[in-house]
Amino acid sequence: MEINLRKKKEGKARFFKREFASLKMSDFTNMATELVDAFEEPITGPWDDDVFSRFAVKIFGYQYRSNPSYAKYAKKRGVTPSNIQDWKEIPPVPTLAFKEFPIISGELGAVETVFKTSGTSRGSHQGKHHILDLSLYRASIVGSMKHHFYSEQRPALLALVQNPIASPFSSLSFMLGEALHTLSMGRGGFYVDKDNRIQYEKLVSRLRKLESSKESVLFAGTAFAFVHWADWLEEKGLCFQLPKGSTIIETGGFKGRSRVISRLDLYETLASLHHIPVSSIVSEYGMTEMLSQFYEKTSRVPQTGEVKHLGYQPPPWLRSLVLDVNTLAPLPAGKEGVLCHFDLANLGSAMAILTEDVGVAFDGEGIRLVGRLDGSEERGCSLAMDDFYSNQR
Repeated sequence: MEINLRKKKEGKARFFKREFASLKMSDFTNMATELVDAFEEPITGPWDDDVFSRFAVKIFGYQYRSNPSYAKYAKKRGVTPSNIQDWKEIPPVPTLAFKEFPIISGELGAVETVFKTSGTSRGSHQGKHHILDLSLYRASIVGSMKHHFYSEQRPALLALVQNPIASPFSSLSFMLGEALHTLSMGRGGFYVDKDNRIQYEKLVSRLRKLESSKESVLFAGTAFAFVHWADWLEEKGLCFQLPKGSTIIETGGFKGRSRVISRLDLYETLASLHHIPVSSIVSEYGMTEMLSQFYEKTSRVPQTGEVKHLGYQPPPWLRSLVLDVNTLAPLPAGKEGVLCHFDLANLGSAMAILTEDVGVAFDGEGIRLVGRLDGSEERGCSLAMDDFYSNQR
């Protein structure tokens, strides 16, 4: 009789566990649908603060319920769904945590894919972002890129990265693959092979055809790849005249193994080699741990010729705070500190992300990147990581 009672209790516990998991996934599906619908609306400017806060607080409540480790961490920091008032109060998860633990707000078995970081900033240890629903990433990519690059034309997309099949764990490859398929309607391609070598001759041939057809080009790649491309073009004595409306997107990474080049020097070189103004070169700021991106345009001051960076602009569903590196207290616009991002697309992982990037917020929208934290500046991030780690046991 005792054994039967125990089996009944265990069976009931499994039943309630399945029911609870089903309820959580239902919550996730409903919220994901609501977010995708919001991301697909044309971007006309930032959302009202109460609109963003309503989404963010709702997502915090879901992540608190569906991720017990995050709930303990948030509670230790004094924030729960019952007392939170504003999105700025949501406790952020350090990006370092993605290197140590699976950050999943939902069921591990429901993970659709995993994106991995390059692992270059801290040895070879890779961070992992577990994605429950790629439709959120797709909607974020398409909504943001359509606003910045496809509102008036439909350029061909040429990518200086591996394709998503050769690099299935790269969020950047996935992003450009989605843009190629959905926004450029398949016109373009990837020009880095499976061995990570640029396909120079093939790329030259495609650019020459686009020159002749006068079809605008969206040319995207890492700074490291563009350095190699520019070096090869200069060595061969080649240059292009990209059609009107063409844009180059640089996706970060200025320190390469061949040589180090400043951002300004790279932009000037690329502008000259492709006969486009420097203002047609856009910088993308993103990270594997987030499913949304910032874009920064540049302009040239007519009187001096100086290149001016206009700040990284987020989509309406992404906001940032600049925090004191020691206390993690919010800083006013113009003050330098560690960047903390709140990305509504991160429904299935952690919406609030504490980075190791240093930056400055502008009045209104936008941020400027300054650099990375060094060891002596990481006290606030380390304390946050210690708190998060203590709740994994």
